Amino acid sequence: MKPGNNPIERHKAEKDGLDILGEIEELAAQHGGWETLEAGDRERLKWIGTFFRKPTPGQFMMRIRITNGQATSGQFRVLADIARRLGNGVLDLTTRQQIQLRAIKIKDVPQILEALRGVDLTSLQTGLDNIRNVGCCPLAGLTDAELFDASPAGFEYAEMFLNNKEFSNLPRKFNVTITGCLENCTHSETQDLGMVPAVRRFDGAFGFNVMVGGKMGSGGMTVAQPLNVFVVPQEAARLAAAITLLFRDEGSREKRTKNRLAFLIEEWGIDRFRDCLEERWGQPLERAQEDARNSDSTDHLGVHSQNRPGLSSVGLCVPTGRLSSEHLDDLARLADTYGSGELRLTTNQNVILINVVDAVVADLLTEPLLEEFSPNSNSFNRGLVTCTGTDYCNLALIETKRIGRDLAATMAKQFPQGAPVTMYWSGCPAGCGNHHAADIGFQGAKARVDGKIVDAVNIFVGGRTGTSPKTGEKIMELVPVAELGEVVPVILQDLYARRSKESDGGAESRVVMVLAGSIN
Repeated sequence: MKPGNNPIERHKAEKDGLDILGEIEELAAQHGGWETLEAGDRERLKWIGTFFRKPTPGQFMMRIRITNGQATSGQFRVLADIARRLGNGVLDLTTRQQIQLRAIKIKDVPQILEALRGVDLTSLQTGLDNIRNVGCCPLAGLTDAELFDASPAGFEYAEMFLNNKEFSNLPRKFNVTITGCLENCTHSETQDLGMVPAVRRFDGAFGFNVMVGGKMGSGGMTVAQPLNVFVVPQEAARLAAAITLLFRDEGSREKRTKNRLAFLIEEWGIDRFRDCLEERWGQPLERAQEDARNSDSTDHLGVHSQNRPGLSSVGLCVPTGRLSSEHLDDLARLADTYGSGELRLTTNQNVILINVVDAVVADLLTEPLLEEFSPNSNSFNRGLVTCTGTDYCNLALIETKRIGRDLAATMAKQFPQGAPVTMYWSGCPAGCGNHHAADIGFQGAKARVDGKIVDAVNIFVGGRTGTSPKTGEKIMELVPVAELGEVVPVILQDLYARRSKESDGGAESRVVMVLAGSIN
């Protein structure tokens, strides 16, 4: 393991991040006055998913791991109760299929951890230099649009690294998706490690092709590179662990903006990385096989038949992923009343009710909550993703959730028959809203207009993940938020025109020229 000399590496050298778990009761008792938390402990709290938030001093965020995005009504009720009693009643769904609690006091963290354990939830290792939530198709095991159910591999991998110090000191965060979905619902190409469904050519066996080194964030979107490896589902978790530990031992620990796996692969080249992994694996790695995915992408919203006759999934659109305790309670009630008491979370910050008996789907659709979280939402709401924004994040430069909702509503009125469009919002260059992967991406900024500093965005177009991934191209800088109602319709018109022609040649330049004429 290479030594590092930045502040975070020094904190980790002093004490493993997981050690905070055994110290949290004492810390919570001592630091009801959170101001006296020393810097190392403030960082190590992230190993138990507890994050200091500068915009809300004394009120922490807690991030709850939901492996594979699979949750239960009982878990939702416990989270609703925690948010209501110990937070501010606000919860956010994340693009990694997790749930975040707001306004938590440090003194209450021990009882929250205990409550989570009671319903088989954890906040462990959801921040800083850890393996983040393992993503999967939210309909894993339930849909005909999958090659096989990949979620067992995700659960096995999570069991390997959770509360395990072999995996608790990585050079930087490590994002993983393991999916069997054929419809590209998980942004696998932007992950440090992505496993996607594949079929072995000579015998038809199912497994995964492996890609590595994807990322979002500062520096833009990096598309993961094919590792030229095929792995059967039974070996997938072990291979994921081997790749993780290779990154642990060989990744840079110096400049944190250059510490992701993508930079190790950039330095080494994919062939050297594969050779080193194979040496550690102890036997030849099988070459990549036939990618089984189709070219489409899906959000799993709406009513869809499951692979078991008589049952359906009902995907609900939660605009910007923001929920209240009451919302979680109501979702739990709906899951129990109409389904099997299970729910799934998506990378687009939405919720799916599963195992709904077909005979009661019509009754479910009349529930008041579905007027707010519609399974048949307009094209702009269903494609809307936002980061936390300035509400709770000190890095964000603009408030994303309200602005995103307002713009989506305006575009829905102007383009009532508009085809689905993804509009992703990040409040800053860190890219937590995945803005580089959207049809239209917005990155928060500040601009000076008539001598005043105003909220603004940089605009990207043409981003996508899936079998032909592409990072969005920046077409405009420092556009005042107040002008988006004028600018975005021009972009949409061009987008729809390009789709109808089934061609994207020269698209960006045409957009720039049209916009230059419309706003100058």
